[in-house]
Amino acid sequence: MTGADQIDGWNAALEHLDAPGILTWAAETFPGRVALASSLGLEDQVLTGLVVRDSLAIPVFTIDTGRLFQESHELIDRTRARYGIAVRVLFPDAAEVEPMVAEHGTELFRTSVELRKRCCAVRKLGPLRRALEGLDAWVCGLRRGQAVTRSEVAPVEWDEANGLVKVNPLWDWTGERVREHVREHDVPYNPLHDRDFPSIGCAPCTRAVAPGEDARAGRWWWEAPEHRECGLHARRSPGDGET
Repeated sequence: MTGADQIDGWNAALEHLDAPGILTWAAETFPGRVALASSLGLEDQVLTGLVVRDSLAIPVFTIDTGRLFQESHELIDRTRARYGIAVRVLFPDAAEVEPMVAEHGTELFRTSVELRKRCCAVRKLGPLRRALEGLDAWVCGLRRGQAVTRSEVAPVEWDEANGLVKVNPLWDWTGERVREHVREHDVPYNPLHDRDFPSIGCAPCTRAVAPGEDARAGRWWWEAPEHRECGLHARRSPGDGET
């Protein structure tokens, strides 16, 4: 039986556990073959803290696209210092970035959804694939309340694109619960969050949001909401296209 065949059963058991319980389950179910993919957002910082607190064998990695905010770079160092852990940083392949920029320019992501997704594929998906090599599962900070594209997030999902189990310990957390945890446990976070940046990615593709806007409204804001994913967490169902 593959991981894909066990998703429903796992979800039935995990939906009653809290985030630390789901993380512990992941570490025990996939020993030595699971990692935490950190976008350096509040959710992933919360998960990093829980992994360290409970001494779980879940290494942490992040992707430096080459277009991050300076505050994001500084957060990597503060996270290492705060928790005393190694954070693996992966970079895009220059052999892919250079011809892409030469052909389409540095601002290609504003030209069309297709070119924006190509930029994300080169700068994010390539490094992600390398990070996931040899793993059976990866842990993410996805929540149902983050965006319309994430409204059906479950405790665990089958990542068809990478052939892995995706674990979402914060699947049912609200944004306020995340912020509360950050305050109560002195979790290091990006100061841009205090300047109305709830979701932070590459600097050219991220803006502050207005009161009442969706948390991800500041990501690729020139596109329709249903397109505002980089591809790391694209959802697919049998017979369906990417959503």
